[in-house]
Amino acid sequence: MMMKSWLLLLWLGISPAVAAQSVGLQHLLCDYQENPIGIDAPQPALSWQLQGKGTGIRQTAYRILVADNPRALEKNKGLLWDSRKVLSDQSLQVRYHGPALQPATTYYWKVMVWDQQGNPSAWSETARWHTGLLTPGDWQAAQWIGYEKMPDAARIVPAITNDNDPRYKDRNDVLPLLRKTFDIRKPLQKATVYISGLGQFDLHLNGKKTGDHFLDPGWTKYDQHALYVTFDVTEQLQTGRNALGVMLGNGFFYIPGSRYRKLTSAFGYPQLICRLHLQYKDGSTENIVSDSSWKTAAGPITFSSIYGGEDYNATLEQPGWDQPSFDDAAWKNAVAVNGPPQLNAQTAAPLKIFDRFTPVKITQTGPATWVYDMGQNASAIPAISLKGKKGTVVKITPAELLTDKGMADQSAVGSPVYFNYTLKGDSIESWQPQFMYYGFRYIQVDGAAPAGTHNGLPEIQSMYSLHTRNAAATIGQFSCSNELFNKTFRLIDWAIRSNTASVLTDCPHREKLGWLEEAHLVGSSIRYNYDIAALCRKVVRDMIHAQTETGLIPDIAPEYVHFDDGFRDSPEWGSNGIILPWYMYQWYGDKSVLEESYPMMIRYVNYLEQKSNHHILSHGLGDWYDIGPKFPGEAQLTPKGITATAMYYYDLSILSKVATLLGKTADAQKYYALSEAVKQSYNRTFFNDSSKQYATGSQTANAMSVYMQLTDSVYKGDVVENIVADIRAHNNGITAGDIGYRYLLRVLDDEGRSDVIFDMNSRSDVPGYGLQLAKGATALTESWQGYRDASNNHFMLGHLMEWFYSGLAGIRPAPNSVAFQYMVIRPEPVGDVTFAKASYISPYGEIISDWKKEDNVFTLKVRIPGNTHATIYVPAESTSDITLNGVAVPVEKGYKSGRYVMETGSGEYVLRVINREPVTTSSGSYAYQKK
Repeated sequence: MMMKSWLLLLWLGISPAVAAQSVGLQHLLCDYQENPIGIDAPQPALSWQLQGKGTGIRQTAYRILVADNPRALEKNKGLLWDSRKVLSDQSLQVRYHGPALQPATTYYWKVMVWDQQGNPSAWSETARWHTGLLTPGDWQAAQWIGYEKMPDAARIVPAITNDNDPRYKDRNDVLPLLRKTFDIRKPLQKATVYISGLGQFDLHLNGKKTGDHFLDPGWTKYDQHALYVTFDVTEQLQTGRNALGVMLGNGFFYIPGSRYRKLTSAFGYPQLICRLHLQYKDGSTENIVSDSSWKTAAGPITFSSIYGGEDYNATLEQPGWDQPSFDDAAWKNAVAVNGPPQLNAQTAAPLKIFDRFTPVKITQTGPATWVYDMGQNASAIPAISLKGKKGTVVKITPAELLTDKGMADQSAVGSPVYFNYTLKGDSIESWQPQFMYYGFRYIQVDGAAPAGTHNGLPEIQSMYSLHTRNAAATIGQFSCSNELFNKTFRLIDWAIRSNTASVLTDCPHREKLGWLEEAHLVGSSIRYNYDIAALCRKVVRDMIHAQTETGLIPDIAPEYVHFDDGFRDSPEWGSNGIILPWYMYQWYGDKSVLEESYPMMIRYVNYLEQKSNHHILSHGLGDWYDIGPKFPGEAQLTPKGITATAMYYYDLSILSKVATLLGKTADAQKYYALSEAVKQSYNRTFFNDSSKQYATGSQTANAMSVYMQLTDSVYKGDVVENIVADIRAHNNGITAGDIGYRYLLRVLDDEGRSDVIFDMNSRSDVPGYGLQLAKGATALTESWQGYRDASNNHFMLGHLMEWFYSGLAGIRPAPNSVAFQYMVIRPEPVGDVTFAKASYISPYGEIISDWKKEDNVFTLKVRIPGNTHATIYVPAESTSDITLNGVAVPVEKGYKSGRYVMETGSGEYVLRVINREPVTTSSGSYAYQKK
């Protein structure tokens, strides 16, 4: 491959000796983050990207320096670790191998590399990471404290869903405020807070909230572990008296029994643990820790449910409660309580508030009722400003849809859900929920009216919808000439934004649970768009904690409640415990996640083996929400044995590869042999060698069989043709559901049938994305049909986004590649699409594919990042005229089956193809007119 790259450079008149310019370094990361704070990994993973002008930039060696002060690095001294020169092209996930790290300490590092000619780079800029608390002793005797301690008999773990259970009724708790004052009497160097507040917390220092996080910490299985959050609060402190203040909310830690709830749980009453580490300029240190000397009182939040809403009584506010000068003599001392047995640093991105929507329409629907249309269905909180009489209660009801009478309609996702705000009577007061969010487009307000309506009600000065989501960075962009595809992209994206929290939720209202099939099925769509590496790592750990003693990985993690039958034990869901760690390795080069997950993987496949009958599994939910004669739910068109057993085989094939990577040769052979036995049994049971169909011949049955490589190569072409025939027979319509549709798209894309994908998704008259848009959806819905009586913000069917990047724009990893170090750029200009542009910031850097076609001219602009290699395909004939960066290239050197194929390293390239004849591929994907 490299020889071809040098030949290409020679065709351009560039000698290999001068092709690459000096290499630079950028985007230094530690455990997926830039200059992170609160890292508790004993050997953090360091990564960097190469940059520079020219082409073919590669790394042949690196050297890393780590020190506990930046001045040593300025002198090029790695006081803690000097890797020396390491002959390797590895620039991702390089593990720290110095002395044991100390807690609550900042470490500094930099790197230099040698390029393909052996020339050294300059040193990178200095980066850093700050360690968290690595052992229980590092909390310096901090205690879990709260307003009150829950009796063991009142705990509800696991959660319950039976409305007739008496523990449901008349349960509410105190949402407390806690505070601690302390003095700073000498110059401060650095101050760091390590804090966990369960279920959720807001930290204040000297009257101001710390940071911009929402719903810290991330949700976990609290009887096993919890997450703590680290903040640098140096700038918030002052010489003299200071005050720490914390507000606590319920989250999933405590779910009241009133209003709507999917489940009711009680791990305990709200509680916190905190250590404030003060480092003074004279080298001394001091710790302020949570204990019974903290003061506490009930706060103005009088009701909080992650499902049912939140009530706030502004007349109960205690102004200045988080200030040093506040008189807390009437407050009581906090009580010590029991906390989770394990505390880990929160390393996934937190939730934050992003978009702010203003009303696009305001409608009066009753004497004291107004409905605000915010224009976008999103995970959000209402934010209201109003003025009125003290003690007046205003009710705010969010909803995805409206009834025929224009009122908030929660019938499909559980009701009642609402917020009550009690005015304190100031001239203008503003409020928004702190510990609950919801999925909605509409806000119904009862008991207040827009300013200027003169009806004696409190006057609403402003109303906003504040969208909240996981703060993972956006790393992908896509657009094309087909406006329906652009709208579809946004439709899916809003569902992703609304369901990427501290877990990957199914919906932002009815359940908010971490249903696991979405992480591996829609995960690739998300990974093209957002940097969810750290979030995926959290999901993996949630599964490790959720796994039962028998080896079962339940359908949801964290598993707050034990559902019945397939809703707890469905292989298409539980197999995420095998698939997600593998995908993380493929996308991010993270081998450590395989090591950490390996025991979970082994136990799960052993569990499936015990459940199988002659290597066939037949339990679970199957192809959830496929399109059959009944209202969608469990699989209708595909036997559950197909999806469950195909997933079982896929698990085994992955596990064999993982075992090989980890040097576990005997395990690799064992699971490969078992996978072959499953494959033989699967084909004996389900394959009809006369019709070349699997089971019922559904889109899902045939597509999963091909994708998982269960189909014998002799029959593969026939099975693919049967898939296409079934789609055509359904008027180019979708029948596959939640499980099958991703594999249907993958098979069609892999087999060069993007024309079929185009035909399925470029219309609005059959169930699918176009129909949902035609019905007014602004986020992806739960059902292909866009039914009102299902969720209207659900991302389980968002698989087409992956094809927008991998197929239409053509950015995909090469087979067996890791982290896109080897990639394929193979755009598919199908149907009426005349241009498409996508960019994706891979772990190695930004990849761009930007193409357009005009008559018989096809132009492709490509960017390939440093330290990677690409195979680029463009539609061409042997008679085509081709230029690369303006220089003619000989077609015969790279022509292959209707495409010109080019191998290259990093750089920016413009390929222009003038086709003298119409061009077609075996799928008919390309069609050009003669000039």
